[in-house]
Amino acid sequence: MPNGLVYSERYLEHDEPTHPENAGRLRAIVDVLREQGAWDESILLTPHPISPALLTRLHQPSYVDLLQRASTSGGGWLDADTYVTPASYEVALLAAGGAIRAVDAVLDDEVSAALALIRPPGHHARPSQGMGFCLFNNVALAALHALEERGLSRVLIVDWDVHHGNGTQDAFYDDGRVLFFSTHQSPYYPGSGAVGETGAGAGEGCIVNVPLPPGFGDAGYERVFDEILLPLAEDFGPEIILLSAGFDAHWIDPLAGMDLSIRGYARMASTLHQLAQRHCPDRLVMVLEGGYDPRALGYGVLATYRAWQGADPATAEDPLGPAPRQRPADDAALERIVQAARQAHGLAAD
Repeated sequence: MPNGLVYSERYLEHDEPTHPENAGRLRAIVDVLREQGAWDESILLTPHPISPALLTRLHQPSYVDLLQRASTSGGGWLDADTYVTPASYEVALLAAGGAIRAVDAVLDDEVSAALALIRPPGHHARPSQGMGFCLFNNVALAALHALEERGLSRVLIVDWDVHHGNGTQDAFYDDGRVLFFSTHQSPYYPGSGAVGETGAGAGEGCIVNVPLPPGFGDAGYERVFDEILLPLAEDFGPEIILLSAGFDAHWIDPLAGMDLSIRGYARMASTLHQLAQRHCPDRLVMVLEGGYDPRALGYGVLATYRAWQGADPATAEDPLGPAPRQRPADDAALERIVQAARQAHGLAAD
């Protein structure tokens, strides 16, 4: 089966052109996918707005009403980072619905993997608060749909955005049905995501945070995936894998400094593909989050798309190349982080 792409021109209507999270981001992705042939290979999946009943299982009705009023009254700002336009409420409903459409497509065997090219992003959105460019928490709502409307019992969410997905963590902190794994730059916005944040109650041990100082690059991320994500995910046995895919950890991104390359992203995506092949074949969903350099964003999505077709990550199209800064590897710091995360989750020291 081919891959599927969730997309709507309506996602371009939520737009503040001078803001980092603008409609040009999505146009850049579509341009690369078209140029490289991926668009025409794909099944296009039409999104529909999320139902109010599912939306308010996560987001408080008072917040949903606030966002609707802000949008219909002409827009404004939820905080210093997060804008609302007259179209934003309806577009945000369609973004959350797009993530759900992607989940349904893989569960119904329409596609071999689904990439939800949606915006506004969502992983910072908390039940009562939009923040960090995010309005509704698309990936968390998609996970709830898989659990509560499609009958699944174990969902893996991997968040490789450079910022910690605090809203997603909040949604499932004491749940236990979701294994949430996050790599993120630290210290950095929003300030959450410490190794010791591991969940509570039924969710104890199901929240996995790997906070990384700047500059760890491809090799550091690869080690974190191999030594922390994989053993925990193998034990968890996911029935579907959702990827909160920010591409702002790329070395060229203007808002961060993690020094990943496109081929580094391809290797992480390939790891998720192989994991899915062992536990939940053809149940991979990408939900777009951040990424603020147009080329890194477009080619990062393309690398994920190709890796989920089974392509060798070493062959990923990478016009930007490796990080030119070539910061000295801090092996001791990486060792401390890896061992602290392994210890926090009961993995034996290497």
